[in-house]
Amino acid sequence: MKAFKRSMRLMGNTFSFSAVSDDEKTAQHHIDEAIGEIKRIEALLTTFDANSQTNAINEMAGKRPVKVDSEVFSLIERSLAISRITQGAFDISYGSLDKSLWNFDRNMTRLPDLETAKKMVHLIDYRNIELDRENETVFLKREGMRIGFGGIGKGYAAECAKRLVRKNGLENGIINASGDLTAWGFQADGKPWTIGVANPDKPDFPFSYLEISGKAVATSGNYEKFVMINGKKYSHTIDPKTGLPISGIKSVTVICDNAEFADAMATPIAVMGINAGMDLVNQIPGLYAIVIDDYNKIYTSKNINLN
Repeated sequence: MKAFKRSMRLMGNTFSFSAVSDDEKTAQHHIDEAIGEIKRIEALLTTFDANSQTNAINEMAGKRPVKVDSEVFSLIERSLAISRITQGAFDISYGSLDKSLWNFDRNMTRLPDLETAKKMVHLIDYRNIELDRENETVFLKREGMRIGFGGIGKGYAAECAKRLVRKNGLENGIINASGDLTAWGFQADGKPWTIGVANPDKPDFPFSYLEISGKAVATSGNYEKFVMINGKKYSHTIDPKTGLPISGIKSVTVICDNAEFADAMATPIAVMGINAGMDLVNQIPGLYAIVIDDYNKIYTSKNINLN
């Protein structure tokens, strides 16, 4: 058996695929299937295509409900459920945030004032997304509201691609969507898939390893995109309630059975803060988390053992 690998830019991120097979042609065929599935989901969810269902929903904000595919409707339904359990720390209506205020480049030398930030977030409220299950319509109640799937889309796509190739016979593989990954079966040598948990100060040097066969993992960290203002580090993660970036947490790694759920939970745990975030994780069966704060202190949820 051998692992055949390929990387490709999809959904604005680098997706890497590993397919374990004794035949390269079969492995590459499965990778093609996975890529096709991710492209299909990207076309459904993107905000960069004027004809996408996401843009149709946003265009009609405050005007009328929009009929969507069952798949999009279900994803929005699950997104709202996650908003409820995280008390709004996860919210797909973040799309109204003015990106120009949050460029996170060297020109950013101060935070916007509280009033400006508050004005930015006044349209963010998952409770103003109205779903009609019978007609499969989505209605954003306030004009100017926008939804986006940046917090859940990659994980959803990886999960769908995994499901497809497994159904078509690929027994061992891994899909890595820029740090949100899902693994099944075993490596070419028969050992379980393992990943390194990155040290936020030295991302190329893991401080621990986890076996992840049959699991999904997502990491949200401030070590890739952040600004320093008056000696304090601010993450590119924005709290949807305040419109301001979070501070105090360097990274959150989430482990569970489903890549979509892992992707969606990594950011809100950071937004909620260590105590509230870990409290929530410990209440959800099969969900685990590792959090590293600004002082490199490591916090783990129950039933997690770092090697």
